Amino acid sequence: MSIAAPSNETIVNLSNESRRYPPSAEFAAQANVDGRLWAAAAADPVEFWAEQARRLEWHTPWHTTHSWTPARVAGSATADSDPESDSDSDPDPDAGLTVPAAEWFAGGTLNVAVNCVDRHVEAGRGDKIALYVEGERGDRREISYAELQREVAKAANALTDLGITKGDRVVIYLPVIAETVIITLAVARLGAIHSLVFGGFSAEALKFRVEDTGAKLLVTTDGQFRRGQAVPVKQNADEAVAGDNAIEHVLVVRRTGDETSDVPWTPGRDLWWHETVDHASDVHTPEYFDAETPLFIIYTSGTTGKPKGLVHTSGGYLTQASWTHWAMFDVKPDDVHWCTADLAWVTAHTYEIYGPLSNGVTQVIYEGTPNSPHTARHFEIIERYGVTTYYTAPTLIRTLMTWFPDGVPAGHDLSSIRLLGTVGEAINPEAWVWFHENIGAGRAPIVDTWWQSETGAAIMAPLPGVTTLKPGSATRALPGLRALVVDEAGTEVAKGSGGYLVVAGTWPSMARTVWGNPQRYLDAYWRRYAEQGYFFSGDGAKYDLDGDIWLLGRVDDVINVSGHRLSTIEIESALVSHPLVGEAGVVGVHDDTTGQGIAAFVIPADRRAAGGPALAAEDADGWREAAAAVTAELRAHVAKEIGPIAKPRDIVLVPDLPKTRSGKIMRRLLGDIVDGRALGDTTSLQDEAVPLQIQAIVRG
Repeated sequence: MSIAAPSNETIVNLSNESRRYPPSAEFAAQANVDGRLWAAAAADPVEFWAEQARRLEWHTPWHTTHSWTPARVAGSATADSDPESDSDSDPDPDAGLTVPAAEWFAGGTLNVAVNCVDRHVEAGRGDKIALYVEGERGDRREISYAELQREVAKAANALTDLGITKGDRVVIYLPVIAETVIITLAVARLGAIHSLVFGGFSAEALKFRVEDTGAKLLVTTDGQFRRGQAVPVKQNADEAVAGDNAIEHVLVVRRTGDETSDVPWTPGRDLWWHETVDHASDVHTPEYFDAETPLFIIYTSGTTGKPKGLVHTSGGYLTQASWTHWAMFDVKPDDVHWCTADLAWVTAHTYEIYGPLSNGVTQVIYEGTPNSPHTARHFEIIERYGVTTYYTAPTLIRTLMTWFPDGVPAGHDLSSIRLLGTVGEAINPEAWVWFHENIGAGRAPIVDTWWQSETGAAIMAPLPGVTTLKPGSATRALPGLRALVVDEAGTEVAKGSGGYLVVAGTWPSMARTVWGNPQRYLDAYWRRYAEQGYFFSGDGAKYDLDGDIWLLGRVDDVINVSGHRLSTIEIESALVSHPLVGEAGVVGVHDDTTGQGIAAFVIPADRRAAGGPALAAEDADGWREAAAAVTAELRAHVAKEIGPIAKPRDIVLVPDLPKTRSGKIMRRLLGDIVDGRALGDTTSLQDEAVPLQIQAIVRG
């Protein structure tokens, strides 16, 4: 029997989550914001953001809060007109469009590092701890705001001596250590532009970023600790700066010392941090820079195509990073904030460096992996430092569920936690509930945030103490912002329907361009809905009947089964709701009958299936047999939860899923494995052995 295709190109809405968690009266009474803020911000969003910018310290006031020139047909009457005007004519799709341009707080000057460090010291809070630094091996360091000011000053003076000035690019290839935060702030203090690169990336990935930015300086380490091992890094750095580039110096932090001996060295170019930065003066007089001065370049970690270097500027970015951190995390003076992201990801830029430090918060940074040397390491850290706000990825939450199916082990006191947050991808409702009940003790609200490298800061999130929480939903746009779900033509879909997630208008922290390629900026984000002036996120989403938004995954991950466009997130969530399933990755694969079939890769909740023996990662036959035992049950469960059309064609039990260093499932690789394609680049994975393990299971 054939299945009729839907009449439009929107994404089919299949699942329904009915659990609700209203804010407690106690939390609401002390919350930083209340529900009236949405209406006030909607009445005049530009003035709303001006008010938030005044939370910062400006050296020179701005003269124009906001201007916006949208993408228009080149040469049209509206292309150079009033930036707030609307055109009644549709752009010719075959004509060239102008590249859109936004400015926030034009004419205003500030220093980002002063806002994150110096002003707190000058306000008498220099003794307050800025950073608790936890190394993977257990080494620890406490850094006050006054000490951080001195360290940043020394680094800024050292960079000046190396010829770094406003606009120069500095690539930072470091693990999560104190020096990473220090050098990042020092670069910002000089008006230079930083680009952080994950310390586990390959030499080739680093080389691309060094060459694309035209960086003058690379900052790296002799080695890094990962999963208990000292891993050499300097050799990768040397490979990356070999050949034709603008690098003048390589500044090296001594991290692993004698455990990674024989560090390759180029005299005159290479310099030790402890011989350069540590001997510099700890007093530095800052300069002040225009609000639109570029602050950093962050590269998308996409699995296909050339990474895009997104450019974020100073005043607008810091305004939104600071206010959203304060509002979403309900910041209090005695908070201890822990964002678990690697410092190279945009999550950490905004909610581990600039947001928390601009608000004068104490925070934790941790060098290692969650299971080094044991799976309860995060619980130890929360207890040791009294972490109050814990912000992490759904991938880690689902992993913790498989490690601790019965909840947090006895002996770990997590009572300091008062608020939780998630980031990176949509969280499955069952993982949300587990997180709330086990880490949050059933009382801590969860701030489920949606945003991207492109947006710079959060766009959608519930506000704690105000919003009724829905497991799996980021609810709606924050005050001063507009997120919509639209169809292929850009028309907003009805409540209960799915489509494409867009952001209407502009916002202070938005990326201004793609480094060296403004045309790609236009084509990737603004061309599709140029007529409406919408930013296209690349994500699918749906409205529920209340008008709240639920993410359905990347549009590229949507599966088309007999004309029905199905969300991978919904199918994964249905699988995770089954007690046998700890984590799931769903992907569309070739099918001669339906066009695409659904393949589900499942990690068992306790690494066993159907009560059988424990499975070793390398036991491909055992994983196949275990899958055969539970396939019918899981297919029936998905059909019951969200409908027969969503039943996976294939169920594959696996020991792990291919995840990027930022914790996202790389679904492309799963599809490549099933369809027999070459795997391609896997250097952005946490563990490059995982695809080979899955491949062995599937090929059987």
